[in-house]
Amino acid sequence: AKFEEGSADDVPVNDPFEPMNRKIFAFNKAVDDAYINPVVLGYREALPQPVRTGVSNVFRNLRSPIDFINQTLQGDFEGAGTVVARTVINTTVGIAGLMDVAEDQGLPYEQEDFGQTLASWGVGHGPYVVVPVLGPSSTRDYIGYFADAFMNPVRMYLFNTDREDVYYALAGAQYLELRESLYDVLADLENASIDYYASVRSTYYQRREALVQDSLSSLEDAESADIPVYDE
Repeated sequence: AKFEEGSADDVPVNDPFEPMNRKIFAFNKAVDDAYINPVVLGYREALPQPVRTGVSNVFRNLRSPIDFINQTLQGDFEGAGTVVARTVINTTVGIAGLMDVAEDQGLPYEQEDFGQTLASWGVGHGPYVVVPVLGPSSTRDYIGYFADAFMNPVRMYLFNTDREDVYYALAGAQYLELRESLYDVLADLENASIDYYASVRSTYYQRREALVQDSLSSLEDAESADIPVYDE
């Protein structure tokens, strides 16, 4: 289906593989409870919130090339310029990205990925899939995820300099940081849900729709800003 603008609540769900997805979802839940969540809680115990915020800021700064590429592919050149400005400010004044100084100066962070770029080009979600360990996503967004990883300049540099181990260590740390940021949200969702699987699926679609709509709104604002308005 083609992408159509609308509210996040109106996003259609395409889950043709639901029986298999539910089995993988249950497997992932067991892995989370046995292994991942204890590590996440240990991470929280070891590092206070200000330090975890600094880690999150560093990873945001490291993915700046991906944000820049996708802003450019979406035609949002003003947004791409904001990414460059944020990177310069946070890498220098923000001490290698530990502090998000740019946001305090009116340059908020906007997550951009190739899944959003595909959506802005009119590509629909495709089937909803749940992948072992990695979790739920749509076919479109998983394609976007792997495309982002492939064209990431940080990955290219580390692989070209025989530092694959550093890249995989960074990827693992980013996954841990992501799971820590989602821990409370998922726990609350599970406690409030009759059908946890359906609730996660609905939340996923609404979250992705909100990100895509934000990207489209930013692009429309950038385009309209270039058109002068004259009073009669």
